[in-house]
Amino acid sequence: MIPDTSAPPSTESPAPDTEGVAADLLPFYGQELDWSTCGDGFDCTTVTAPLDWADPSVGEVELSVIRSRATSGEAIGSLLTNPGGPGASGVGLIRDSLTYAVGESVREQFDVIGFDPRGVGESTAVRCFDAPEMDAYLFDIPENRRGTDAWAEELRERHAAFAEACDAHSDGIIPFITTENSARDMDLLRAVLGDRELNYLGYSYGTFLGATYAKLFPDKVGRLVLDGAVDPAISNLEVDVVQGIGFESALRAYMADCLEGSDCPFRGTVDGAMADLGTLLAGVDRDPLPAADGRELGADSLMTGIVAALYAEESWPYLSLALQGALEGDPETAFLLADFYYDREGGEYLSNQTEAFRTYNCMDYPTEATPDEIAAARARLAEEAPTVAPYWFGANPCADWPYPPTGVREPITAEGAAPIVVVGTTNDPATPYEWSVSLADQLASGVLITREGEGHTGYNKGNACVDEAVEAYLLEGTVPQGNITCD
Repeated sequence: MIPDTSAPPSTESPAPDTEGVAADLLPFYGQELDWSTCGDGFDCTTVTAPLDWADPSVGEVELSVIRSRATSGEAIGSLLTNPGGPGASGVGLIRDSLTYAVGESVREQFDVIGFDPRGVGESTAVRCFDAPEMDAYLFDIPENRRGTDAWAEELRERHAAFAEACDAHSDGIIPFITTENSARDMDLLRAVLGDRELNYLGYSYGTFLGATYAKLFPDKVGRLVLDGAVDPAISNLEVDVVQGIGFESALRAYMADCLEGSDCPFRGTVDGAMADLGTLLAGVDRDPLPAADGRELGADSLMTGIVAALYAEESWPYLSLALQGALEGDPETAFLLADFYYDREGGEYLSNQTEAFRTYNCMDYPTEATPDEIAAARARLAEEAPTVAPYWFGANPCADWPYPPTGVREPITAEGAAPIVVVGTTNDPATPYEWSVSLADQLASGVLITREGEGHTGYNKGNACVDEAVEAYLLEGTVPQGNITCD
């Protein structure tokens, strides 16, 4: 959606904020931005950041930035945004989906900023496989039977080859693609945009990025909205389990809705329909369905398509079409959903989001789970998410990552930060509601807005109560008086 272009074109920004900046960082914080128009109502620029914030002399990365100027013509400041992932393009979010990212009143008052974090998209990016190799990695059916030691070893070899390719093709940046470095990049962006405090709207993984910023720079926190929160204190294993349970819950909600309609591919009760879906998954796992492009739809790719459709209630009709097709031996719609998940179109990958996703997660999450902990996690998932569980866990994709993780998993309190608003949706499958509750509780200044409903994230999704509370906070600084619930 092209924004209102009534604001006059401008290639200028306020003077950078360099107060208190160390001498070795002044060349970065003192950058003057060179904006150029990049579409009606948009300006683009590139910001240079240190490759290693601990040693700025090591090298540099480039950060791609896009700006939608305040339609009022007089911005109250910049609002940085992040769509999540990790690995999703913030430039693409603003350029292609501005009205989805922020409401009209926010676009009117703020210069809305999108940026590709380090490692992502149009910034200095992680590179791993070309398209045919990526297709084989993501879609090829394993030769060995699911659950066997040979199957696990086959998957591990695939992950190891992917990790090796990322290291070989990414020009030495892999060890520095971390959320902490990206949060420090955000402070640089804040400063070169001329803002003394950071105003920020982060979705999904973007909440972890925003919370990390608040931990590192509590005195620079302006108005932060963290929507669809990631709990920074839980392990990668716990993330996997809770997400699996979340998608099972969303799948049951889809099924209940589906069974009320005349076009549902299932009949009977929710429990019965879930059992029938389990039979379908087992069937394509045993006998994959050939597609016109040569790929075969097995249970893993079908589950990817199911997950993709559960992010938004508006996608449920496509899920019905995909499942009906699979029941009839036609995998094409299921592959369309899986391709959407991987940002694939026409046999090409439109972004590097899969590579960046893996890199951030392998660098951010320690992987010290014991065999007993893994067994307990699998047992819990099997009990609480029986349809999803058989297709949720495989070999650890970070087991053979070329660099040890540098991230930590711990509560974030951000003592001294201004109020921070957390938004959680009660049946969000990707970032389950309990994570938003946990993050709001951890943050010393956290306030929780609860959206009762389905789908991933809560702001600008059609709930007036949520939207009004978020926008009153962003535009006027009005902090919700205690936690509020919006049905």
